[in-house]
Amino acid sequence: MKYALVTGGSRGIGRSVCIELAAAGYPVIINYVSNETAALETKQAIELSGGKAELLRFNVSDKEGVDAALEQWEEAHPEDFISVLVNNAGVRSDAVMIFMQDNQWHDVIDTTVNGFFYVTRRVLKNMLTKRNGRIINIVSLSGLKGLPGQTNYSAAKAAIIGATKALAQEIGARKVTVNAIAPGYIETDMTKDLDQSSLKSMIPVGRFGKPEEVAHLAAFLASDNASYITGEVISINGGLYT
Repeated sequence: MKYALVTGGSRGIGRSVCIELAAAGYPVIINYVSNETAALETKQAIELSGGKAELLRFNVSDKEGVDAALEQWEEAHPEDFISVLVNNAGVRSDAVMIFMQDNQWHDVIDTTVNGFFYVTRRVLKNMLTKRNGRIINIVSLSGLKGLPGQTNYSAAKAAIIGATKALAQEIGARKVTVNAIAPGYIETDMTKDLDQSSLKSMIPVGRFGKPEEVAHLAAFLASDNASYITGEVISINGGLYT
């Protein structure tokens, strides 16, 4: 059976992606680090709609933890494999660079960049062996244009954009696609501290996006209908930056 793994799947965009992929017929693995309550709520929402989901706790920036959790999952699912990977886990720690602390830099880079590397490398072998896979990286408007106060976040997301394009070329012949989704301002916990009223005036459609709108695109990229799309970065930002 083909499973979908969503890192950072308990809340926000990750939760919506989990729900949408389950609706598309995938049993979903909901990764989380600490908020088990939110992860269980996501699992329950999927099951109430008739889908299948399970939780898998690990920190994407911890190589040993990633390997141990995924090895345990594979041992429990000898006939199954992860055919869809959504690298969604990420953190923000904003500051202008002159005042940015070492931990603010490393926390953001480790979660986004190292997390992408550790998790993707671990699941890629089975995708290539089965000649079937979809890797979807959630990046950001910040990684495309840069945003002040987010040198760390912009650097991390820009790195994943480059990795998306490179990896797509490495594995396209094995029928594994790699794409990125670059959301703009989306209504989630990560953006709740932003001044929506002033930012909306900058967005041509006049509003923040919804997590479900990102999830619909992720589900399409995971489908057979997207088999000829790879190495792309698709923006969902209400026209803010094109």
